[in-house]
Amino acid sequence: MKGLAVLGSTGTVGEATLDVAARHPDRFRIVALAAHSNHEALFAQVERHRPDCAALVDRQAAARLTHRIAAAGLPTRVLAGPDALAVAATAADVDAVMAAIVGAAGLASTLAAVDAGKQVLLANKEALVLAGPLLIDGARRSGATILPIDSEHNAVFQCLPPGCLTGGAPAGVTRIVLTASGGPFLRARREDLAVATPEQAVAHPNWRMGPKISVDSATLMNKGLELIEACHLFGLGPNAVRVVIHPQSIVHALVEYADGSVLAQMSRPDMRVPIAHALGWPERIDSGSAALDLIQIARLSFEDPDYERFPCLGLAQFAARCGGTMPAVLNAANEVAVAAFLGRRLNFAGIAAVIESVLQQHEAGAVTSLADALAADAWARERALRALDSIAKQAAGA
Repeated sequence: MKGLAVLGSTGTVGEATLDVAARHPDRFRIVALAAHSNHEALFAQVERHRPDCAALVDRQAAARLTHRIAAAGLPTRVLAGPDALAVAATAADVDAVMAAIVGAAGLASTLAAVDAGKQVLLANKEALVLAGPLLIDGARRSGATILPIDSEHNAVFQCLPPGCLTGGAPAGVTRIVLTASGGPFLRARREDLAVATPEQAVAHPNWRMGPKISVDSATLMNKGLELIEACHLFGLGPNAVRVVIHPQSIVHALVEYADGSVLAQMSRPDMRVPIAHALGWPERIDSGSAALDLIQIARLSFEDPDYERFPCLGLAQFAARCGGTMPAVLNAANEVAVAAFLGRRLNFAGIAAVIESVLQQHEAGAVTSLADALAADAWARERALRALDSIAKQAAGA
């Protein structure tokens, strides 16, 4: 049986992972579950899956979880604090780690899993955006296997030649195409975007996701981060990665080959499909998702993205071309801006404005260590907060 640690188990991807694993009790054993502070949801998961350990970053939440586990007479050990995620990910009985902690908070534990030589199911795209070279080089040194969970990157992986692994340029591949649904504002007018609310932004038409990634989908920043991620995973430059709008979210990615062939992966917009592929790889296992009915779908359409209405995609492409610390700065500024938008302190158009302001102030340097990535992240967050203050003062003056 494969011992599985799920980092971010109370989130959408974590819950889907546990759903798929539970369908195969003869193949998977849940060794560790981890989250930030949602002790109630984590306790329910502990009751059901009986892991060896459960980790919470928030120490007060961990204390509550410890009390409830003891009262229930369960043997699960509780880990607490910022290092708890890495401890859970590198436990001796863990064979595979689902890295689904959202944002920069998941970077250290993902690196720890890679350095420990685990099979890493990577759903945290920010880890590659911040420190892609560190993850890829670490996997080469330790023998870790990185399997992508994002539906687009998993689709690319499925379309690569047999035997290909992540981290290098596949022979014969000339370009990959990532598809984007376009989010809830695909047909919105510019004046409508100016007054878009958080509730509208998180109402994705096809996918069920958390608020941060839903806003990223609405701005197309999600696709920009995925472009950067794809460059690291598949050893290609930014010019060899194209983004197209595909509103139906059925074709998740395409791979173009030197002979003119184009392979595409298709499935319903259900995260259990890429999760099941990675969990079972190199075999195929049941995901719980229904098969496609092409006659019912009837039509698949594709179009270029509108960079004027959705400037975040262009900002991400700029960061990808610059490389070094610029993607980390992009990601950090975006996290600050999205949080401000969700907190109603910034309008939708202001997200791109904050990010652009921070990028213009940054001179990219090399990422040779985790400290380099975290320093760029911290610098960008401070500059993004300054930009927010400036925007607030301008609004007050108006």
